[in-house]
Formats: sequence, structure tokens, C-alpha cells
Amino acid sequence: MRLHRFRALVILLVFFVSSCGIQPNDAPISAIPSVTPFQPLTENTPESPYTGAAPTPLNLPTFTALPPTPTERVILPELLPEGVSVPAFTLPKDLNPLTGLPPSDPALMERRPLAIKVANYPRYNRPQAGLTLADNIYEYYIEGGLTRFIAVFYGNNSEWVGPVRSGRYFDEHIQRMYHAYLVFKFADPRVESHLETTPDVAPFLVVPSIGSCPPFRLKADRDVEAYNNSYFNPMLWEECLSQNGLENARQAIRNGFFSESVLFSELRGTKMSTYYSPDSYNYWLYDPKTKQYIRYQELSDNRNEKPETYDVLTDFVTGEAVHAANVVFLLVHHNFSNTFDEEDEVYQIDLTDTGEAYVFRDGVGIPARWIRTNQDQPLLLTTVTGAPIYMRPGITFYEVLGAASYVDQDAGEWNFHHATP
Repeated sequence: MRLHRFRALVILLVFFVSSCGIQPNDAPISAIPSVTPFQPLTENTPESPYTGAAPTPLNLPTFTALPPTPTERVILPELLPEGVSVPAFTLPKDLNPLTGLPPSDPALMERRPLAIKVANYPRYNRPQAGLTLADNIYEYYIEGGLTRFIAVFYGNNSEWVGPVRSGRYFDEHIQRMYHAYLVFKFADPRVESHLETTPDVAPFLVVPSIGSCPPFRLKADRDVEAYNNSYFNPMLWEECLSQNGLENARQAIRNGFFSESVLFSELRGTKMSTYYSPDSYNYWLYDPKTKQYIRYQELSDNRNEKPETYDVLTDFVTGEAVHAANVVFLLVHHNFSNTFDEEDEVYQIDLTDTGEAYVFRDGVGIPARWIRTNQDQPLLLTTVTGAPIYMRPGITFYEVLGAASYVDQDAGEWNFHHATP
């Protein structure tokens, strides 16, 4: 079966999420409201909801145990169809809200998360450090056919994370959602100026400086240029915070929806390929023994009819293959603020409001929608009719694609093609 647009696939397929006890109605994903293009915010835009805004207060419900048996319900904002509700649900307090698993050390929950930019190119930056120890990882298009990661660390630490590279506009969404310190190695002047003049983001920017704080360092056995050889050490970060009197208290981060129960879907999801460009492509392969998706990364470009070539992406800290319990594809509007930005491919990636998504766990695929109900909270993932999707406890990896992207799907294999307007 070949379908050329995500919308067409969702409209044609009916699926059920049996472990949640929810049977969605037939509703086209085209009913999702269109998003408002994100624009850089400055001090001259006082009407912005972000400028000087305090985090949205959360009324966390009583902690309940897994497996979930939702009874109490709350109605979400107008982003959901009329009459649709989701359970008021949270995890036991001793679990990581981003993974549904116990943290490696309970004390780690008493801090702000770290969101760290990690290079994927040039290819000699692989294997990267720390990707198997992050809780949530986002991959998104930067420019020149290439992608970059931003990895969120909360329940684990790692002596090495990197190589750390430059920031982009997209990163402020991650910083806000996770209440994180944003670690990056400088940025385009347009981006850096924007981040430094955005009041609720600026206090949490972490870039290299002279001395041991922040704890950036070179890897001595890598003979590469310095800007591709900068690593961050989260284990030394708390000492830097203390020395500089910076705030690092536990944050009110909404707990996710997690369950070991396997979701039922009529769609299999055993291999998902992502083609960002001839220089950047990858696939995820499901391993039923470990119930994890394993990441395979391209080894060379495939221009001029060259075949695609792959190898397992690994983490030099743990020696493990990069893996995820859940792989989520997000369709997100990519825009330019002006022709100057367009010439340089300085994208605004609008991760606000709502949009189309695909969720993969346990070898099945679920057409979905992502919803950002609060600007300062992680994404909510639901079925196309608004029922929450329960993730497998563990790492969640997000592939961020343009809203104009399309997919081919057959017999459990999905081929996602990144495209922007």
C-alpha cells in the first residue's frame, strides 16, 4: 500500500487501543486546528505569552499505580474534539516522569533536567556519548541536508555527553517543556541573540567559558577540530551550580502515560526509515527480545544512484546500540521569519498547539496527534480522537519532520520522507 500523505493514511485506517479500554471514533485528522506560525520573540513583543511568563502551575492528581485503570477524567482545552476527555493520571512519585522507570539515583529527581545538543555530523563525530542514558531525544533538521539531536537527561547522569554543538531556535521549545538547562556550544548570532533576550529562557542557557564551569572538556584521543570535540559532564554540573548560586530545584513536570501492557493496533511497526536528505537517513528496527527499537545510521550519502549503507549507531559511554522503547514521528511546521533566514536555512520549527504524529512501540504503529497543552510541559500524545496513548516505560526518541512530509507503509515497514514547504 502506498499513500503519499500522512492525512490520507489516517483517514483510511481504523485502529483500536485495547489496553487503555478506549475505542476511538472515526475522525479525520484533518480536524486538527491549523497552527499559528512561530515567530522569534523579542523585548518588543510584550503581547507574547512567553515574555516574562511564569511556569503554568500544575494541580497534580493523586498518584496511582500501574497498570492504569482510569476513572477520574478531566477535559483538556479546545485542542481536543468536543466531549473528548482524558484520564487525570500520574505515576508514582518515585518514578521518572519522562520514562516511567525508577531513576538511577532518586536524588536526580530533585534537580532541573539538562537538555544537551549533540552532533550527528560530520560522521566522524560518531559514536556519540550519552545517547543511551538520555530519557527523551529529539532529532530535527538543521540545514544543508543534516540533522542534530537534543537529548534530555533527568533520570540518569553521564560523565560524557556530546560532541556538543550549536543551538537552534527549536531548542527553546525543549527548554520550556522540560524546565531544563539548555547546553549548547554557541549559535548563529540571530539565534543566540534571540535566546539571550527571551526572559524565561535566558537564565537557563549553558555555553562554554574559560575555566572548569560549565564542565565542557575535550576528548584527548580525538584528533579533530576543537568545535567538534567539546563534551559536557553532567556529573560535575551540580558543583558549578552551587559555586555560582544558580537555581536547581525540583520542577513540576507533568508525568507521562506509561504501561507495560502491549497496545493493540491493526498496523504493524517493525521497521521505520527516515529520509531527511541524501546525506542524512536512518532506520529503526524492532527487536522483540528486548522490546526495543535499534537505531541504524547511514554511512555515506546516496547521491548518483549510490546504494544506501547503514550500521548500528552506538554510544561510546555504555557500548550499547542507541535504542528506544518508543519512537515517535512528529509532523511540525517549518517556517522562515524572513528571506535572510531562508537563504541560510535558519528554520523556525513550530512545536506549539497540535499536529499529526505516529507512535511506535512493541512492534505496532499508531496514527496519532501531538498536543502541547501547556507551553511549559512535555507533549501529550493521543489517538486521532483524543484518547491518551500509553508509552512503553523507557527511552522515547522523537523524529521531527516537516508538516509536508509523507510516508510509504506496507507490512510493518514505514518509510518517512522529510519535506518542508
